[in-house]
Amino acid sequence: MPLLALCLGYFMTILDVTIVNVALVDIKEHLSANVTGLQWIVDGYALVFASLLLTGGALGDRRGSRTIFLVGFALFTLTSTLCSLAPTLLVLQIARAFQGLGAALLVPNSLALLNTIYTDARKRTQAIGIWAAVASIGALSGPLLGGFLVNAFGWRSIFLINLPIGILGFLLTLHSIAPSMPQGGRSLDLPGQGASILALGMVTFALIEGSSLGNMSPLILSAYAGSILFFLILLWREKTTSHPMLPLKLFQERTFSATNVVALCQTFTFTGFIFVISLFLQEVQHYPPLLGGLALLPSFGCALLASSLSGTLMARIGAKRVMVMGLILSALACFGMVLVTTQTSYGLLACIIAVLGGGLALILPSMTEAVLSHAPGTQSGIASGMLNVSRQVGGVIGVAILGTLVGNPQTFIPGMHLSFVVAGGILLFALVLAWVFVRRPEVPPKR
Repeated sequence: MPLLALCLGYFMTILDVTIVNVALVDIKEHLSANVTGLQWIVDGYALVFASLLLTGGALGDRRGSRTIFLVGFALFTLTSTLCSLAPTLLVLQIARAFQGLGAALLVPNSLALLNTIYTDARKRTQAIGIWAAVASIGALSGPLLGGFLVNAFGWRSIFLINLPIGILGFLLTLHSIAPSMPQGGRSLDLPGQGASILALGMVTFALIEGSSLGNMSPLILSAYAGSILFFLILLWREKTTSHPMLPLKLFQERTFSATNVVALCQTFTFTGFIFVISLFLQEVQHYPPLLGGLALLPSFGCALLASSLSGTLMARIGAKRVMVMGLILSALACFGMVLVTTQTSYGLLACIIAVLGGGLALILPSMTEAVLSHAPGTQSGIASGMLNVSRQVGGVIGVAILGTLVGNPQTFIPGMHLSFVVAGGILLFALVLAWVFVRRPEVPPKR
């Protein structure tokens, strides 16, 4: 029961990263949105999610992970209802941002609770495999479930599906997980939090709005400059304050640092892939929402299979090798997407996205295990928060960059090819980092 409650919280937050993609065309028609407006629906959620994850982890350490996890469930469920009732594009974008706040409270504390409940290394590895498998189900069932809901009930139903999940998860947590002990001395570091929000928000604004305002316009250049400035302020603040939001000493451990970069690259590719392929299927190939979701089923199936095998694979060959396998498969699939055109048979597309889904799913549990095994136990909340910050930042940037490349309907196919070449290059960079800097965790002896 405790693992189910933790998985439901993570499932719901990841589901809402992808389920919205299959509804984008329907939202575009009903709320009069353009591609930039659609990018903000996806990235508004991910931006707040990423910006406040460290605060979510710190709050869990300070007030108790279980308490903050319950608050996250309640807030996410409420804001999902608000998303479903949104009368305009702006209201939907704002509600999605508050939904991201609920996700920021749920995710780091689900992982911190998992790390606390499963103290045995081998059992923890298996639990992480299950947790990651559920996340993969959420991520890759999003388009399938969303396609069915949009086709049957309209786009608003994709947010209402969170209500029963959120209520069940809240009740299970309340009754099956014991209250966790707060760790004293943790500061929320509001100046550092503010600097991180401004740094990420400005670069996201510049990446998304640059296509319409002009990448060399004074406003966009100022946003880039402001992002760099606030990032430097964040580093200075975290280095000098006695109670940092993000202890920079964590990054002195090479495996922790490299794995966080791998996490950014993995989600850059995954979130960008879902955004681009959903537009390709519906706007270029003219698939209805349900068929568009079904078309992604091979990716979903392979991801589920890979996630279910990941725990066993990590126990046998170690997290590093599983991570490297996933990166190789994902990079090859991204480069394979260059073969896809409007004339490409669905069979070839299905094979490519199946490999991509399976490869990306292998990376998630292996990088999670690598981070948890190389972070101090007393900082598991902030370490898991940083891992998920890296993932969500990758998702924000992935949608911003790859979405911009396919923003022109007249050049969609060349833009799609370029977007996957970029994603493949990013994964190759991550592969080098993983191979060189990630240490192989010791495999617990069999009993």
